[in-house]
Amino acid sequence: MSQTQPKSQVSVQPLRILLSEPTLREHRAAIDLSMDGAPWLPVLAPATDDPKGVDADIAFVSRDVTGLSTKHQILPATQRFYSAMLEAPALRWVHVHSAGADRAVFGQLRQRGVTVTTSSGANAGVVAQTALAGLLALARHFPLLLAAQRKQRWAPLLGTGLPRDVRGQTATIVGWGPIGQQIGAMLRLLGMSVAVVRQQPTPAGEGFETFAFDTLHEVLPRTDWLILACPLTDRTRGLVDGAALRRLPTGARLINVARGEVVDEPALIEALTEGRVAGAYLDVFAHEPLPATSPLWSLPNVIATPHSAGFSDGNAARVVDIFLDNLRRRLAGQAMRNVSA
Repeated sequence: MSQTQPKSQVSVQPLRILLSEPTLREHRAAIDLSMDGAPWLPVLAPATDDPKGVDADIAFVSRDVTGLSTKHQILPATQRFYSAMLEAPALRWVHVHSAGADRAVFGQLRQRGVTVTTSSGANAGVVAQTALAGLLALARHFPLLLAAQRKQRWAPLLGTGLPRDVRGQTATIVGWGPIGQQIGAMLRLLGMSVAVVRQQPTPAGEGFETFAFDTLHEVLPRTDWLILACPLTDRTRGLVDGAALRRLPTGARLINVARGEVVDEPALIEALTEGRVAGAYLDVFAHEPLPATSPLWSLPNVIATPHSAGFSDGNAARVVDIFLDNLRRRLAGQAMRNVSA
């Protein structure tokens, strides 16, 4: 008759966490604290293609893992990390540094039953500040002024070239997550009227008009600034198409810090070229990197940045804090934050 093994001698299988070497070096002690004495083992993706692969229970996709890769162009080091996740049969949870998880690899993992959490909120303030900078740069005609500077030409904004006062203009913000809410608060301080477009027309708060995605067309004709800060979903893909752009008043401008696929890019280029849309600040594009042949690089009324609206030296620490908080929640059997549907 076998005896029950004393509790002190029960073997506990270490939790295996797939992460990058820089993250391991910098945050191992913090992970130890979050594990609260429970055993764990770091797992690194192979440095070269390895048919044997690796296995892990959890994966942390930090910014250095994705590096310069995009969802359209995945570089070898990033692909090896992705492959390690896809080939790990025991993987149950993945945390990603970005606010969205619309890359194909995360969809594949979710289909397999893997929980994917994001770092929504970590860079919300930075993205909101960047969107505001883009709006003000366009409102104050900075593209014209900078073009004149490069030509060493003194060209004050006079006569019909005077910028319109921002106060009193209407901004329509599509998406009311942490980024959209911070943009809305900033624009209200500038004296702008703000309309909110979200999944359901649940009131966004006092002083904000609220519409659903399905009724976006109703507010477009009086929208001076169309600001996109929504996640990419089946509902938002192509939401701003040619018909939507034509409903905007002549002279309206577009800010996109969401995802490029939310906008019909050829229709936008046409509207910008014809002057129906007076200008755009774009941080995201239908294909990334933006092809060198795209007219968006050279249109004089466009400010284009390489999907970097959320970059800041404080983001990494905020992302790690969210990951560690979720790690503690998971170990305690509690619901995790920012679970991606």
